Parts: sequence; C-alpha cells; structure tokens
Amino acid sequence: MKAFKLEDLEAERAVNDGAYLTFLRERNMSVGLYALDRGAADRQQPHGQDEVYFVVSGRASVTVGEETEPVARGSVVYVPAGVAHKFHHISEDLRVLVVFSPPES
Repeated sequence: MKAFKLEDLEAERAVNDGAYLTFLRERNMSVGLYALDRGAADRQQPHGQDEVYFVVSGRASVTVGEETEPVARGSVVYVPAGVAHKFHHISEDLRVLVVFSPPES
C-alpha cells in the first residue's frame, strides 16, 4: 500500500521550492500536488495526457478550452489531453491534486 498525508506532501513540495510535486508514478497514471498562491499566475501549457484536478483547498477560476468555471475545495475538473487550460483569479491559496493518465512524462 502507498498512503500519503497532504501536510507531508505540502512540506516536501515547499522544501523543493516548486509549484508541483509528483508523489506517485505508476504504469498507467501519475499523481501530484499543484500549488498556486493567491494572485499567482498559472503558466502551465497543454499536456499530452488526460488530467483530473481535485481542489483540496483555495478558490480560483479555471478555464478549459473555451469554458470557465469557479472552483473551490471539493471541485473536480477533467481536462482532455492537448486542451489549453489555466487557473486564474486565484483569491485563496490553491492546492490541487492532479492525476495524469497515462503518467506525466
């Protein structure tokens, strides 16, 4: 079994001084923690994998393709491979679990 605590992942991400921490990589998927602080810019580009975002905490808007939705704790967003997407108008520090399938390269 592989089990993780969010506070441990957040601490590891912060120590490594990055917005993204991959903490699980398997044959068919990878999982990471993405952090954007209030007012930050999301600079990610479209990915070659399907993604699912689960918002753990914070508030923002997300645009996927031409659609925009507000997101907050408990929101789940699917992003098909190759589709442009960004978090924006981040009004509270955002922490998001990200599942890539197949694994992010």
